[in-house]
Amino acid sequence: MPQPETARSSIDPAEVAKFEAMAAEWWDEGGKFKPLHMLNPCRLGYITDQIAAQFDRDLSAKKPFEGLRILDIGCGGGLLCEPMARLGATVIGADAAERNIPVARLHAEQSGLEIDYRHTTAEAMAEAGEQFDVVLNMEVVEHVASPVDYLTACHDLLKPGGLHICSTLNRNAKSFGMAIIGAEWVMRWLPKGTHDWNKFITPDELYELLRRAGLTPVDRRGMVFNPISWSWSLSERDLSVNYVTASLRPERVTL
Repeated sequence: MPQPETARSSIDPAEVAKFEAMAAEWWDEGGKFKPLHMLNPCRLGYITDQIAAQFDRDLSAKKPFEGLRILDIGCGGGLLCEPMARLGATVIGADAAERNIPVARLHAEQSGLEIDYRHTTAEAMAEAGEQFDVVLNMEVVEHVASPVDYLTACHDLLKPGGLHICSTLNRNAKSFGMAIIGAEWVMRWLPKGTHDWNKFITPDELYELLRRAGLTPVDRRGMVFNPISWSWSLSERDLSVNYVTASLRPERVTL
């Protein structure tokens, strides 16, 4: 499989191959990406609130994110890119899984949206000097070979004062039961082997990785599934399985 060129990369080819095999199903709400379709309203709510707060935007406006340049790294089929484009942002979607890109491009075209989709990596874009107001990094860090190198590239991709949103899975007995036994083995929402529990990251570990990468963590929330209402919601206290963080690239200090 062709790999995007970069002098250094945290890409894990085995992880990329898993998602290449599922590429055509990104927009099938009942298919292998059903969990993401179910989670999307919850994570979109968090993302839009954080962006609006950081950049003083009114979400009731017609195009509240107009003028902002947003990167969704690990964009998949574009489940986050398309809402960001509808909110007025200039959106770039990047993915190391080559087969995801034509799927995302076709769906954006069918939806009448202009989104710049690229088969590339965070490291390659950082080395090219690209910078963004916002970097979305959702459900990716648990799939890379070197989380700190990957997060450092995400830092470099941000303008000073830029916002980084990162979600992942906690590592404990409950997350093994919910994300692997429940989602992969019992409900079969995802193919077996999609996740490696050993690569899951606790919230404290992620905060430390973010700091090592040069970012300043400012918020973290749990994303909790309710089996009765069959829906997701944000929680300030329950970060036991899925959770999301916000961090900033510090502003330059002038003496």
